[in-house]
Amino acid sequence: MIKVAEWGTGMMGQGLLGFILDRPKDIDLVGVIVTNPAKEGKSVGELLGRPCDVKMTTDFEAVLATKPDVVCINTQSNLDEVEPQILPALKAGCNVICIAEKISYPWASDPERADLFDRVAKENGVSILGTGINPGFVLDALIVMWSSICLRVDSIEASRVNDLSPFGPTVMVGQGVGTTVEQFEKGVADGSIVGHIGFPESIELIAKALNWKIDEIVETREPIVTEVERSTPHVNVPAGWVAGCKQVGKGYSNGELKIHLIHPQQIHPEMANQGTGDYIKIVGDPNVNMVNSPEIPGGKGTYASTGNYIPLMKDAKPGMLTVVDMPLPRFWTPTD
Repeated sequence: MIKVAEWGTGMMGQGLLGFILDRPKDIDLVGVIVTNPAKEGKSVGELLGRPCDVKMTTDFEAVLATKPDVVCINTQSNLDEVEPQILPALKAGCNVICIAEKISYPWASDPERADLFDRVAKENGVSILGTGINPGFVLDALIVMWSSICLRVDSIEASRVNDLSPFGPTVMVGQGVGTTVEQFEKGVADGSIVGHIGFPESIELIAKALNWKIDEIVETREPIVTEVERSTPHVNVPAGWVAGCKQVGKGYSNGELKIHLIHPQQIHPEMANQGTGDYIKIVGDPNVNMVNSPEIPGGKGTYASTGNYIPLMKDAKPGMLTVVDMPLPRFWTPTD
């Protein structure tokens, strides 16, 4: 049995809790840490609507005192936001899996924090891994896997086209959905519209795996303007307003475009006759043209990825790790 604690019970956290409870002979859920005091003392069973008597708590020290083998952190996206959760877990001697986009390759945005996490993990003989659907799989790890059948790789272009409709208001704000074009451009300029978080991390992950030197990364964000009215439970978008964000990341080496990532996201793309999917093109010998359509659902992919890495953490080397440092992950079949 692997002792697991979870930190964060939003949409991703709840999905992962379901994964954990589906493996009662493999995982001992020793604690669930919440950041919302309103959940204090309530059971996981109440949260999920299925049997589980484990109580949720804001007392992370009490949970970490049970010495979990793995702590799964499903909270924020940025390194400064998750540091107060990561460091106590590492210092308690726990391996950590975290879905924060920035931690998939933390050296891309904050080398000092990346080195801090690496040092603290090594001092305590444990590992920390960043994972998820994107970054963590579709636009980096999967590309690296496809490159393994190539004799030569010259350049890479990959895209993930997905539907934002299932997501809540926080995502809508961050993607600029429901703004005018002028508001969108202003939000990009002042940082309130961030679009996708993780292109520098994905580009650096690929480069690390292929031993490429990337010396410039350029990102752009453009509004996807709808010609018809579109709505979700959280936002109404009139014709002529912004229904999504097309984000592009380009990684250059000595002025040559080596890695080109494209990520258009919008609500109800079918209303613009746009399908969804995941696409990888590798120019080399042989060429690779991978198509997966429709898209892999982002939420399910993220918490499945987190759960399926749990059994691999016990043998991982200490320190700050990325998915390209780990053994090939696979579906964790529950014990009968």
